[in-house]
Amino acid sequence: MPDEQRAQQSQSQSGEFERQPVPRGALLGFKSFIGMYAGEHCAGTELMIGPLFVAAGVSALDVVGGLVTGNALAVLSWMFLCAPIATRSRLTLYFQLEKICGRNLVTLYNLANGIMFCFLAGAMITVSATAVGVYCEFPMPGLNDLYPNSVGWVLAVLGVGSIIAIVAAYGYKTVARCANIAAPWMVLVFLAFGIIGLRQFIDASGTGASSPGDLWQIATTRIWKGGAPLEGQVKFTFWHVTFFAWFCNMAMHIGMADLSVFRFAKKSWYAVASAAGMYVGHFMAWLSASILYAYQLHLDPADTNVLPGPMAYRAAGITGLLCVIIAGWTTANPTIYRAGLAFQAILPRRSRFSVTLVTGLLATCAGLFPAIAMKLLGFVALYGLLLMPMGAVIFVDYWIIKRFNLQRYYAASNNKKFNIAAAAAWIVTLVMCLVLVQAGVIQIYFVSLPGWFLAAFIYVAVSKVYQDRIRPDAHFGSTERSK
Repeated sequence: MPDEQRAQQSQSQSGEFERQPVPRGALLGFKSFIGMYAGEHCAGTELMIGPLFVAAGVSALDVVGGLVTGNALAVLSWMFLCAPIATRSRLTLYFQLEKICGRNLVTLYNLANGIMFCFLAGAMITVSATAVGVYCEFPMPGLNDLYPNSVGWVLAVLGVGSIIAIVAAYGYKTVARCANIAAPWMVLVFLAFGIIGLRQFIDASGTGASSPGDLWQIATTRIWKGGAPLEGQVKFTFWHVTFFAWFCNMAMHIGMADLSVFRFAKKSWYAVASAAGMYVGHFMAWLSASILYAYQLHLDPADTNVLPGPMAYRAAGITGLLCVIIAGWTTANPTIYRAGLAFQAILPRRSRFSVTLVTGLLATCAGLFPAIAMKLLGFVALYGLLLMPMGAVIFVDYWIIKRFNLQRYYAASNNKKFNIAAAAAWIVTLVMCLVLVQAGVIQIYFVSLPGWFLAAFIYVAVSKVYQDRIRPDAHFGSTERSK
């Protein structure tokens, strides 16, 4: 039996279909995606991100308005950029890119993608470990710590990370099942965090709150004050919040990483399920976490450390600690799953189970270093920027490239291992965006929007030159275009 047929048979048996379209019998219903997105985005990391809005000196009106707008743009990006391609091709991100870019180029991309996913999952493991630290009472890292600071911290991260790696290794269906079980409970606990935090502020004020106007007064004067940011933080406005909410998951929707998830969806409109994550997690949970951190600063203005475990414990006791552990777990699971797919695409002869298990161990090692979690806003923005150009390449290749009389899936159609046009779009866009950020022309939170259009333009322009130069006649690729 040829290697390719053997690989496809193995994938069919495992139910993951890494290098073939997902068959109709393996498609999942809408409920699976609701649970997955609610569980993934109502997560322990929300207790890292929410406080950073307070640290950035954002005002109440800016944070609420920015989150409503930015999360809506994120949902629309999943619905109209990612899901339609996913439900038509039904291929993983990595196999789709291999058909466009060629084996050699996509190997570099998959390596970068997998490493960044490991770091992101590591931050989520870090969050869960802070809850273990409260219960076991070992020293935990501070806001500016780079390295582990106790044996207890190392053991907690290794224990939490090992469990997460095992669950992720069993595949997407197991990940979705865990999320569906945990998500409803976590949502209620995050809501409780916000209510309890507000209650604490009301009690501290001594004046009570008998109307929505009184609550808004507390929000504007005690929680999101709109003043100067804490030392070392960037001042956030409405536009910062909007673009961060939109682009914090850029790698998933505009960057097309969730092609690997929505290839299992029966309909492309199932991407509206992402709203469960955006408005429950990236709206309610971020605001709740902001309230907890603002109350921490109210009690002790010098206590600027962002440790989700202690904040959750102060609000909800043991229930809060369990929520932090499980929330970090349900978020890290699909992240490690995606990273495992990236590495498995580099090593197609290795089983996805073993590759994902090793990936989880790498993420656990990253979680030992708290600097990733403590600088999460900047890391998430950089991560989205790194993967964004290839999302533009996929979009252009699927919907637009044939309008310019050019071939779709150029590498697969011509047995090429390296597509120069895709490489130019990725590398040139990334370099130019980073240069603009470093020069202070534009902040990293905003640069990805013009970067997407730049990548799309470069891919079309270089493809036109490249394909016209090497094809033997004007009718080259007509068969592909007629499909």
